[in-house]
Amino acid sequence: MNIVKNPRAIGGLWMELRDRKMLQRLMIVQDVSNRTLAKAAGWRSHSYMNRLVKGEVKTLEPEPALRIAKFLGVGVEDLFLTHVSDFPEREVKKKETV
Repeated sequence: MNIVKNPRAIGGLWMELRDRKMLQRLMIVQDVSNRTLAKAAGWRSHSYMNRLVKGEVKTLEPEPALRIAKFLGVGVEDLFLTHVSDFPEREVKKKETV
């Protein structure tokens, strides 16, 4: 059995909310509700947005983070930190043909 490393394999990518109070302030100043911002993020429900604002969760996928920043008119780096997992490359096992 040969072990082949996949050169295209990369770690996971996610975003972390820098400061929930900054997010809350932007929402108050712009008169944006949790429901409205959740909809702008592309979510069907506002429950995860509620949890972000309350500080119960801090991470989210990159695309909703980008949409939130764009909707609020700020740079994504102003609201979120970008994280990439550093797990080793996945190994793909191939069967030897005889």
